[in-house]
Amino acid sequence: MATKVFKMTAAGKAELEAELEHLKSVGRDDIAEKLKVARSYGDLSENSEYDEAKSEQAKIEARIGELEYQLEHSEIVESLDDDSVSMGDTVQVVRKNDKAKLTYKIVGYNQSNPAEGRISDESPVGKALMGAKKGDTVVVEAPVGNIEFQIKKITKGQMDN
Repeated sequence: MATKVFKMTAAGKAELEAELEHLKSVGRDDIAEKLKVARSYGDLSENSEYDEAKSEQAKIEARIGELEYQLEHSEIVESLDDDSVSMGDTVQVVRKNDKAKLTYKIVGYNQSNPAEGRISDESPVGKALMGAKKGDTVVVEAPVGNIEFQIKKITKGQMDN
């Protein structure tokens, strides 16, 4: 089975590293304290605080494992020097059907958060924008039909989160 490579910007990798460090230190310490307090209540078989703390511990450990795997298999992708859209770039577009102005930052899928305008290079819109230039019109196939975006501005490289 091929190992998945997680493409991300340097800033995105730094975010994941910070989250991992926080979970390994503060997160684990917090959960250890919750478990200690819950054990002090006695009988663990009917101790909802203990069950909740164990569940939270499992979630933290799963997230730590996920982050470690992603970081171990990460590939830093920087913005290219040309004038086409690449990972790490911020792209301003106009949706042609309703003239809505939208701004997207192209990131790896593990960094994506569409609500914050951070879209994956693997998403339909991200795929369509990758490699396009200012002034180009890209077409995105969507369940509601094709959506056309015209690229108005490309800001190269990393932007603050």
